[in-house]
Amino acid sequence: MSEPTQQMLHREFWINRYPKRSQFYNLLKLVDPEKFKHSFIRWIQNVFGEPAANKVVSIDGKTIRGTDKLTKDGTILNIVSAYVSELKLVIGSHECTDKPDERQAFRELLELLNVKDAIVVADALHCTQKTAKAVIEAGADYLFTVKNNVPSLKAQIENHIQSALQSGEIEFCTTEEQNGGRIEKRTAYAETNIDWLRGKDKWMNITTIGAIHRKFEKNGKTSSEWHYYISSATLDSTQLLSNVRLEWGVESMHWLLDVHYAEDKTRVWDMNVQRLLNTARKIALNLLHVYKSADNNHKTPLSRIMRNNLFDLRNFASFLGVLRRLDKLD
Repeated sequence: MSEPTQQMLHREFWINRYPKRSQFYNLLKLVDPEKFKHSFIRWIQNVFGEPAANKVVSIDGKTIRGTDKLTKDGTILNIVSAYVSELKLVIGSHECTDKPDERQAFRELLELLNVKDAIVVADALHCTQKTAKAVIEAGADYLFTVKNNVPSLKAQIENHIQSALQSGEIEFCTTEEQNGGRIEKRTAYAETNIDWLRGKDKWMNITTIGAIHRKFEKNGKTSSEWHYYISSATLDSTQLLSNVRLEWGVESMHWLLDVHYAEDKTRVWDMNVQRLLNTARKIALNLLHVYKSADNNHKTPLSRIMRNNLFDLRNFASFLGVLRRLDKLD
């Protein structure tokens, strides 16, 4: 425990003795991580109702590095998370112990969540007919990146988009951003007339194909890349670009887990404790985003909010006050 934290506990609460980290982990070993995971999902549903409805739900996996030393065969803990991008809320997660197993974990997570009327966005790993069917059966729409793991589908979309570009017969939109001297231009293309697509009947409810071309300019050098997509939702180019960009929110959440909570550097020699800590970190991030949104501190970094609320009880009281004002938290 850091010296400022010790001083705060002594000054505010007259606490001079506290358990060591190892003792805290020993207490966590008594908690059932599976029940804790389900409790977390129920808490989100009880507090926020249906946060996924008419929103983008990004689902992606994160490897917790260092957990390979917890098992005899060197398997690593991977946790698949569902993230409502517009609200910056994690609504659930499910674990697996191998990267390819993320596909199954994705589908099992869908069974635990209420994603009705959402658009579920995922990368190419999850672009499978089985997962597309699972999303539709969950009452949602899918938006998947298409890469070489589905070569025939990608080739058809790529050839069609490039041909349509030459003829000028495809709807598109363009955005441009400048950040740190780098200019990024994104152009999105979308089409819903896909009767020409061979094998489309194998992809349940497929409605839209699309592409995004990203062009980068920095220090006089230019590079670019193409990404291709399929969706069961009816999307124009503007909607495609917006939904794809929202999918990156789950990556930001993973980055916060490492930067603010040092998840990859956590050396806990118990896989179940690692699972519990991952869920606890997501609860903390959810509460911080709720506080930041409700208190209109949109530009305040999360690290500053955490520090202020830890070392100043008046700020902590304000934090609790914001949570109490939320009707569903009463």
